[in-house]
Amino acid sequence: MLISVYVPLLITMVVAVLAPRAAPRLAPRPAAWSLASAALVASLGWLGSLALLAFAGLVQIPEVAEEGQWSVAAVRASDPVYLTVAGAAALALLTSVTGLVVAGTRQLRHLRWARRECRLLPGDTELAVLDMEVPEAFALPGAPGRIVVSSAMLRCLGDREREALLAHERAHLRGRHHLFQTLWRLAAAVNPLLRPLSKAGGFVLERWADEEAAVRVGDRTVVAHAVGRAALATSANRSRPALAATGGAVPQRVRALLAPPPPRRALPFVAGAALLVVCCASLADAATDSEQMIETAQRAACATAQAAAVSTQGASVSPHGVCCEHEELEGPVQDR
Repeated sequence: MLISVYVPLLITMVVAVLAPRAAPRLAPRPAAWSLASAALVASLGWLGSLALLAFAGLVQIPEVAEEGQWSVAAVRASDPVYLTVAGAAALALLTSVTGLVVAGTRQLRHLRWARRECRLLPGDTELAVLDMEVPEAFALPGAPGRIVVSSAMLRCLGDREREALLAHERAHLRGRHHLFQTLWRLAAAVNPLLRPLSKAGGFVLERWADEEAAVRVGDRTVVAHAVGRAALATSANRSRPALAATGGAVPQRVRALLAPPPPRRALPFVAGAALLVVCCASLADAATDSEQMIETAQRAACATAQAAAVSTQGASVSPHGVCCEHEELEGPVQDR
């Protein structure tokens, strides 16, 4: 456990540094799924490692050891985690869990607000056109979701560019991109080191919608013009939602659309999968070591209690009379 418990923490740092840099260079759809998987495994590994470190300190408290019937000396001998490290891990774990609860509550309220707004929008079709002088276009998740476009935005675009804009927003709804965003925000709340994944993920989602719009329209240049014109029209509006055609780094998106479709590369995904497998395996190994540590400490406590009982009461005490539930029988059972 001394080494394996720290491996998920190290992998989380590696993922936080490398994943946001690699994701924009990959095909957007698999990149989004990879970022989501990395955020999930890294945040769970972070919580698991902190919990095991905090547990290693908790079991060294004499009152806890007495209640659990194990030896503190045996615990310290088999798992030398300093109490200061365990205390820091416990504090970090409490902070992470608190952040997760707060962020989860905030995301739940946001989704409820979005569904309520979907019901309040005029009309009963997927597209809701609002008579507004502010150019605006975004996807509003719900059951089902709605596409909101202002009349000013429609006047800014040509016919084919409008088709590209609507195809982009439909891609957000069809891919349930708001769930990806929710996962990245929750992961960032658990561990602030994972915040770059949320920013990179937002760009990848916009690229994903761009590529699907290009396939639907059949012309990447038209989609690039639609993205650029929509961004220029909404440049003065800073309150636009995240799932919008004008989101993300617009110049990079336009350049990507004017270039050929990105190739699918297997090596980055294989390397990322290997890191995540190592993270899960190390966490499982640390958990197994913790269980074995407690069992060893319980047997040591039983042996000490039996020795004390024999020394004070003599041979009248059965060798299996104290804490026999922690003893492991060796060899075949013989009839008496």
